[in-house]
Amino acid sequence: MMMQVLLGPGTLGAGDWQGLLAHFLMLSLLAIGGAITTVPDMHRYVVGQQGWLSDAQFTASVALAQAAPGPNVLFVAVIGYNVGGLAGVLATMVGTLLPSTLLALWVTRWGDRNREARWLRAFTTGMAPLTIGLLVSTGWVLLEPTRTHPMAAVLVAATLWVMLRTKLSPLWPIAFGALAGVAGWV
Repeated sequence: MMMQVLLGPGTLGAGDWQGLLAHFLMLSLLAIGGAITTVPDMHRYVVGQQGWLSDAQFTASVALAQAAPGPNVLFVAVIGYNVGGLAGVLATMVGTLLPSTLLALWVTRWGDRNREARWLRAFTTGMAPLTIGLLVSTGWVLLEPTRTHPMAAVLVAATLWVMLRTKLSPLWPIAFGALAGVAGWV
């Protein structure tokens, strides 16, 4: 029974474990926008190619992890567990986290050494408006259910004013927005 918990429901051979780890290592480097962006290829590999999970098991794994509190990447651990128990969790999580973490550390150190390079400063300066645009568009999408409420526009305008004109922590407008929602103002 203990071996069943460690190795999981299916019986994977050494080549299967290497393939699972290698596939998630590769996906880690393609996960621009987070691990959730690689779900279609995880599905293709785990369900379509290997047949380790059914469509329903895969979908339930992602849905369960997304509904639970915690980091967004936890769905990878649930998929890994459903494929191969705790060993599957280890293979999928190491595969997902190791390459991107090492790359981020390397780029950070490299960027510190080259921070005065004109092209790097131009690149990072150009990323700021892109990041702000993505945040504004995310906010717009999240605001959709309350967009017609007049207080929502007031809260958005007040938050923008506070962020642009003061050095106040962003947590204060977030907390005020939460209170406004609890009070039923929005």
